[in-house]
Amino acid sequence: MKLNANLILITVTFFLSGCVTSTIENARNEITDSYDGEAVVVMAKSYHQGNETEADYINCIERSLGSGRGALNVLPTQKFIDNLFPWFEPRTAPANTQGLSKLMSKTGVNEAIDSMGVRYIIWLDGDTERVTQGGSLSCVASPGGGGCFGFAWWQDDADYEASIWDLSSIKSAGTITADFSGTSFLPALVVPIPLIARTQAKACSGLTKQLKDFIKNS
Repeated sequence: MKLNANLILITVTFFLSGCVTSTIENARNEITDSYDGEAVVVMAKSYHQGNETEADYINCIERSLGSGRGALNVLPTQKFIDNLFPWFEPRTAPANTQGLSKLMSKTGVNEAIDSMGVRYIIWLDGDTERVTQGGSLSCVASPGGGGCFGFAWWQDDADYEASIWDLSSIKSAGTITADFSGTSFLPALVVPIPLIARTQAKACSGLTKQLKDFIKNS
């Protein structure tokens, strides 16, 4: 009886998590030196295309990089922007390493970056969006009770790219792309039971692990 109860618990836990598939690819342009505690900064890049990367996703990457196994020294984004005002404001930040090279030659910029101990800028681009959905669900209420009946589902895709700029060489060290696709389900027989695929959260976790390994060259 105890074995059956454990099996049921494992099965329910699996289905409650929804279904998520993932693809992560690395493209390294140069070998990074051994990481020695230099600070990293996480920035949103997609404002160049007029579609700013979600703030909650950037916050998740920041928190995850600075905690757990292989934690990095993460400088708060706003502190970095404020200390280099106005050079990293959305309309003035460099869009590529050529622009970064020109920026670094400006008076005081290199000194300000050195004083903060920043070695890498991680530019994040992408978003999570609902790509398809289906099924139907209806709910009724009556004096004798009520409930919901039916089945609905939806699919979310989380596509993100992280470009790592090495400020010591003023070059792009490489890029990491993460594509997570998750399908959520909502079956209902009187009471709806949401089976949610945490697509964006898994994309954050997966990309963070790759970034730690990339920067530490492990």
